[in-house]
Amino acid sequence: MEQAMRDFFLFLSKNKTLTKLAKRYGLRFGASRFVAGETIDLAVKAIRELNEKKLAVTIDYLGEFVDNEREANEMADHCVEAIRAIGREKLNAQLSLKMTSMGLDISDDIVLRNMRKILDAAQANDVFVTIDMEDYSRCGKTIEIFKQLKSEYDHIGTVIQAYLYRTEKDMDDLNAYSPNLRLVKGAYKESTEVAFPDKKDVDDNFKKIIKTHLLNGNYTAVATHDDTIIEYTKQLVKEHGISNDQFEFQMLYGIRPERQEQLVSEGYTMRVYVPYGTDWYGYFMRRLAERPANVAFVLKGIVKK
Repeated sequence: MEQAMRDFFLFLSKNKTLTKLAKRYGLRFGASRFVAGETIDLAVKAIRELNEKKLAVTIDYLGEFVDNEREANEMADHCVEAIRAIGREKLNAQLSLKMTSMGLDISDDIVLRNMRKILDAAQANDVFVTIDMEDYSRCGKTIEIFKQLKSEYDHIGTVIQAYLYRTEKDMDDLNAYSPNLRLVKGAYKESTEVAFPDKKDVDDNFKKIIKTHLLNGNYTAVATHDDTIIEYTKQLVKEHGISNDQFEFQMLYGIRPERQEQLVSEGYTMRVYVPYGTDWYGYFMRRLAERPANVAFVLKGIVKK
């Protein structure tokens, strides 16, 4: 039943008609728990509140299904606006983005032009930028563009997904770049031809890539809400004498906030992924797919209304 529910919400996340309707009617039905708001001002307010609790942040202006140059350029402008707001307000925050929203599906010229525009602003404001990983069909292209940009800019990282078979090879290839990587399990529905179908295999591979990246001496962001993975990481760094400034934990805005604050109290860097913007639907559907408890929360909110 849980897998069927996950598949259902992942299917809905890719529905373009529902995405357009969600943009029109705004944040409703519980989405505001996971999305900071539709404007940069609301996002800044959320970042400040998190920073006051000693939580670091990465901010994401949500956008999917960008298929024209004008919209890709507008998305890039929003990212530059967010970077400047972080710098101006002196926030403890970074930027995350999806390259499909920058024109990845349109042309290399468009996505590279927009990425360089964003990274120039990031460099000027001392803001780190992480390229989010998307579905398998875009994985290879994302990594190749990351390599190209990493040779030009320092303030850039990307994401590696533990559920893909190709991940171990990708980690080996990327190690030459001494990359700052966010390691995740993976949130897209993929074929068993390219991804581990069983949770245990995904978890085992997740632990493997965490260990590999840390022992290679690279900065590692362990993005998970799974206590088993969190405790594994704590024990691993203790056993190998790895400093707390070589890694951090990351969690999503609105999910397990008490655990986030607990990790901060234990002396770990805890970064919260804070999305904002009008194009929140696909992101929201994937959050519902991840945990049945999220669906229960939303239904409860609807009944109260």
